[in-house]
Amino acid sequence: MEKIRQFLARKDVVFTLQRYGIDALGAMAQGLFCTLLVGTILNTLGQQFGIGFLTRVIVTVGKGEGAVGYTIGALASAMVGPGIAVAIGFALHCPTLVLFSLIPVGFAANTMGGAGGPLAVYVVAIFAAECGKLVAKETKIDILVTPVVTVLAGIGIASLVAAPIGAAASAVGEFVKWATVLQPFFMGILVSVAVGMALTLPISSAAICAALGLTGLAGGAAVAGCCAQMVGFAVMSFRENGWGGLVAQGVGTSMLQMPNIVKNPRIWIPPTLTSAITGPLATCLFRLEMNGTAVSSGMGTCGFVGQIGIYTGWVNDIAGGAKTAITAMDWAGMVLICFVLPAVLSWIFCALLRKWGWIKENDLKLEL
Repeated sequence: MEKIRQFLARKDVVFTLQRYGIDALGAMAQGLFCTLLVGTILNTLGQQFGIGFLTRVIVTVGKGEGAVGYTIGALASAMVGPGIAVAIGFALHCPTLVLFSLIPVGFAANTMGGAGGPLAVYVVAIFAAECGKLVAKETKIDILVTPVVTVLAGIGIASLVAAPIGAAASAVGEFVKWATVLQPFFMGILVSVAVGMALTLPISSAAICAALGLTGLAGGAAVAGCCAQMVGFAVMSFRENGWGGLVAQGVGTSMLQMPNIVKNPRIWIPPTLTSAITGPLATCLFRLEMNGTAVSSGMGTCGFVGQIGIYTGWVNDIAGGAKTAITAMDWAGMVLICFVLPAVLSWIFCALLRKWGWIKENDLKLEL
């Protein structure tokens, strides 16, 4: 047993929550962002501003009725499986041959996983990466053995589990969306608080939303929760962190506050209470839906991706006939839910907690 432990340690195969639940999940979100999300943004920019080179089909795959034309954005989005797999491989410290071999593994897992493809890629890529690491540089024909083992292990396990994982993830996502439509008030609170807290924790809310395909009203509640955390912490801590902290948290990530939350968990109360208010307001009053790519639901105001996702959904709904026009109520809902209410409510709640002595000076200070 000791020899096995030493071998695994030498191969950097570490079975921990940090490695698989935080590092790999965070990498999954980055892979999603660099492929699916960027592709969606490029397509939206091209369509809305008439940018020719972004709307032009640059390559056609197939012939006859089965031919599919791809724009630049569509090509980027199509690489979501390989993008996630390579990102996870990088997070797991894979040798180069293993890392590159994850490209076909990611494509296969995403294709087999269907609507729940991203979660299937996450599971399969971890398995394939660790299998590849175990044999890497162990033979004199490493350039052949390592890619073969990685690809066979990855696609082999994908053929067994990708479809069930994808179906399960899709079913959970559909249930959450159905429940939010049926009970918008209570589910608005639940989704908003849960996804918002996931964004601030060192896990990936974007990856969770993508894996579950969280769109529609549930997606709107998720955006509300993420914005409550990011904008809330940015405004609450302005007296300690100034403009640098406002931008870093408001357009970057509220995860920067995690060390301070560990020291004083009470600083998490204001943005979390805010998300419990803005979530049901989004679902019940403004009927705010996020019908862009699901990953946008878990991004909040990070690079304004959540807002771009909402706008993209509006555009897609109009094109599909589900919506006639973007109304003043739509814009008011997005601005209030994403920016104004998180800033105002979090500041008020924080002021009360400061008055009660629950939050003290420099409790929200960042080392920027």
